[in-house]
Amino acid sequence: MQALSFSSWALLAAVPVGALTTAILVVNNLRDIDSDLEAGKHTLAVMMGPDASRLEYLALLTLAYLIPPLMWWNGWSPWVLLPWACAPLAVLYVRGLYRAPDGAAYNKLLAQTAQLALVFSVLLALGLIL
Repeated sequence: MQALSFSSWALLAAVPVGALTTAILVVNNLRDIDSDLEAGKHTLAVMMGPDASRLEYLALLTLAYLIPPLMWWNGWSPWVLLPWACAPLAVLYVRGLYRAPDGAAYNKLLAQTAQLALVFSVLLALGLIL
């Protein structure tokens, strides 16, 4: 805004970071779904249910990993693909989310998703700089 201009590419680069940050919230709400239901809280996870919340998590991670190839395809440096180095972690975490037996098991996944967001964001920033 200070430059009095708007870059759609800057907005696009922010989407994966926002998607991964939202994924952290999805895990948190999924973990608390039973207690939120009992307390009468109407979180998105309560309204959608656990299956749709897991699908939301998968969609958010998928969205995050689709943006760097889109940027590269549109002329950005191949370095923007650096976040793909942590894609195996994302696959493990999605599997973990679908296999978690109860709300307490989500605590580890919550921390892992936050770490994934950090690693992805650092790699994307490096890719944009290089």
